[in-house]
Amino acid sequence: MSRFYYLKNKLPLLLIVLFANQSFSQTSGNIVDQIVGVVGNNIVLKSEVESQYAQIIAQGTPDAADLKCRVLNQLLLNKLLLHQANIDSLVVEESQVNQKIESNLSYFIQQIGSVEKLEQYYGKSVAELKEEFKPLIKEQLLAQQMQSKITKNVSSSPADVRAFFNKIPKDSLPYVNAEIEYAQIVHYVPVSEGQKTEAKEKLKSIRDRIVNGEDFSTLAVLYSQDVESAKQGGELGFVNRGDLVPEFSAAAFKLKNTTEISEIIESPFGYHIIQLIERRGEKINVRHILLRASTQVEDLVAAQEFTDSIANLIRINKLPFNEGAEKYSDETDTKMSGGAVINPNSGSTKFESDQVDPTVLFSLDKMAVGEVSSASLITTRDGKQAYRVLKLLTRTEPHQMNLSDDYPKLQELTLSDKQNTSLETWKKKIAATTYVRIAEEYQGCSNLNEWINNTAK
Repeated sequence: MSRFYYLKNKLPLLLIVLFANQSFSQTSGNIVDQIVGVVGNNIVLKSEVESQYAQIIAQGTPDAADLKCRVLNQLLLNKLLLHQANIDSLVVEESQVNQKIESNLSYFIQQIGSVEKLEQYYGKSVAELKEEFKPLIKEQLLAQQMQSKITKNVSSSPADVRAFFNKIPKDSLPYVNAEIEYAQIVHYVPVSEGQKTEAKEKLKSIRDRIVNGEDFSTLAVLYSQDVESAKQGGELGFVNRGDLVPEFSAAAFKLKNTTEISEIIESPFGYHIIQLIERRGEKINVRHILLRASTQVEDLVAAQEFTDSIANLIRINKLPFNEGAEKYSDETDTKMSGGAVINPNSGSTKFESDQVDPTVLFSLDKMAVGEVSSASLITTRDGKQAYRVLKLLTRTEPHQMNLSDDYPKLQELTLSDKQNTSLETWKKKIAATTYVRIAEEYQGCSNLNEWINNTAK
């Protein structure tokens, strides 16, 4: 829940998050479930209310007498959005669902520490978690799509922002945490053809051993450089075609039986051989062995010198940082934004310190605004070695919110406030002609009066 005073009586739209029900069951044990709300053909279960309530409390929000009422109100709105999305025949592609699940998984793995800890906590494999939450994520995305359709024409002008800011009592203006903006140039360490050949030949010899009778799982544990799957004998668990990078997916789905071993295939992660475990329609479970071409010392030295030469050109004003990123960076996520790194939590370029990778923050903390770092060796998310140059774009100190320093944030809040108003207007109109039922135990919730007055249509 927002720390800003004017949102204290609201909960974020689309409150449901991945693993919410599991989080509740972990902390509270099994409960006897029941339907506490009906909107059209969609139901709200007691477990949904309790799990969302537990999530909010776990995030540090103080408990309140009406908190569960507010949770139910939000869930009813979500179901109303879903109800209208189905009437309007809105569609969510499977690729969107998979992408959202992967994003949420990455966040939770980062929070809990590792894939193993996540699986241990929930008592399920990552593949099982993905499968279990696909329907939930699909509902979320449909509701979000419906919400976007409702609010797409809402905007916030400078006059709206100023009026919104002036409505906030001066003694209630919140403090804004320290924030930074930064950019980066990432240059991959090149791998020689000789090293690529060596990796492929080593993988071929492993494949030959498997074809001649050795156990794929055992060799995956011994040799695969995909550390997480290697612990499981190379097994990935059931995944959809769209969950895999195209090169890997094409080879995996060509396998016809469990005795067949793929030829060596190359993906952005390296070189693979794959064995089919089981296929269920468009879902597949395979094991693989991954080897990467190693980099040589001379390649590392050359890459560092090249990346440092770019940094030096930027420092002496012979190359603007944004042009250097567009021309020389190998990182697609930031290349076309002039190297600016986007905060995945907010979609903006501003980060609070706890949102920045610790290794990046360690470097930025020692830099002045506008300063460019020396090249440092990193390992990218897909296992490649690279050199990275950082530039600290801005740094703000903690301060009380004001129009000049925080206009983008205030504009975002103003827009959100206007969208909420638009959504409330829509809710009243649609709920008045939609079948609604609310369990007796929630009939005393004052914030549900609009729903209760519209029940049993």
